[in-house]
Amino acid sequence: MKKVVWGVIGTAKIGRERVLPGMLKSELIEVRAIASRNEGAASSAAYALGIPQAYGSYEALLADPEIEAVYNPLPNHLHVPITLAAAAAGKHVLCEKPIALTAEEATKLRDAAKSVLIAEAFMVRFHPQWLRARELVREGRIGELRAVQMFFAYNNLDPNNVRNKAEIGGGGLYDIGCYPVVAGRFFLESEPTRAIALFERDPAFRTDRLTSGLVDFGDGRRLDFTVGTQLAPHQRLNLCGTKGRIEIPIPVNAPQGAPTRILVDDCRSLDGAGIVAEELPASDQYQLQGEAFSRAVRGEATLPWSVEDAIANMRVIDALFRSEKSGAFEPVLRGN
Repeated sequence: MKKVVWGVIGTAKIGRERVLPGMLKSELIEVRAIASRNEGAASSAAYALGIPQAYGSYEALLADPEIEAVYNPLPNHLHVPITLAAAAAGKHVLCEKPIALTAEEATKLRDAAKSVLIAEAFMVRFHPQWLRARELVREGRIGELRAVQMFFAYNNLDPNNVRNKAEIGGGGLYDIGCYPVVAGRFFLESEPTRAIALFERDPAFRTDRLTSGLVDFGDGRRLDFTVGTQLAPHQRLNLCGTKGRIEIPIPVNAPQGAPTRILVDDCRSLDGAGIVAEELPASDQYQLQGEAFSRAVRGEATLPWSVEDAIANMRVIDALFRSEKSGAFEPVLRGN
């Protein structure tokens, strides 16, 4: 397959330290350019990563006729407008999560997605540990999956960090609460009906720093999660069924290019005697994500996750935010 030529909009840390190192490993991807509103920042990132071209504006990169696909890791409030600008320039777009600030905003991407590919960058759905865990669920290894439980936390007190700026889409639910939401939908393979949440906000940042949610998928199936931005770093994902459970010890920040493992527990004993560790081969979820998108650009494969999937994820997040104000379960809205 001919390599897909990529450009990067912005010099975000996740791009420089995780996504781009993964994509640069691939034989299917050529990362040719990176842009920033600060030309010095673009040049520095380009030099560090071995990217040949640096641009001092997003517009300059989008005007480059050689660029076929764009990765957008900008702050959350810029996801939709810059993705639309890239699509208008004829570029396919892999946009960081969350794809928008609301489901209504995300629907603005529908028309653009008719002419170019647009996808939300949930790299976890390409990692073998998530795919293998879902395969085991489908095979009935743990009986009927009833409960998806996830905890995800880090400690970030930097007032200048975009995650701590409420006005541009900072906060725990947007930044990391989107992962439990996508996990519930991924493993239960359905859409929820209602959701309720409990928020605790930082008095200075006004962002949610501790958020717990309960999402009802009907038929006795649910997702419950807690995410925190000012806690000791920790993450776990448990899939609990009628005959056992599956645990993914590092569900989001799996070590790049290293083996991972999932734990399959038949629950014969509370002391863990029934746990079997299944090791999965070394992989890089960012490389796998970039390659899947690139194959879709070339028409070699169908992109498994569309703009409609991103809108559906945002509808759940919308319901959780509405619940903060109402103090009650809120419906996960369907519709346009």
